[in-house]
Amino acid sequence: MLDTTFTELRNHARDYFDAVEGGDTVRVFRNGKPIAEIIPVRSGAPSWKKQAVPLTVKGLALSREILLDRDKSA
Repeated sequence: MLDTTFTELRNHARDYFDAVEGGDTVRVFRNGKPIAEIIPVRSGAPSWKKQAVPLTVKGLALSREILLDRDKSA
């Protein structure tokens, strides 16, 4: 992580954004207090939007077994 002041970021923005493009995070300070973090953008879709492989489990169908159990109890 790189730390910089607001003024330094403004004067050398290209260098800091090149670093972010390379995977670094830049924390920006103003008056000694952190005010922002510039982070690289993640490529691709978030995991919850990606196409997932359907889950298949070999074995008994639970719903069928419950129905058979109910029939036996009646």
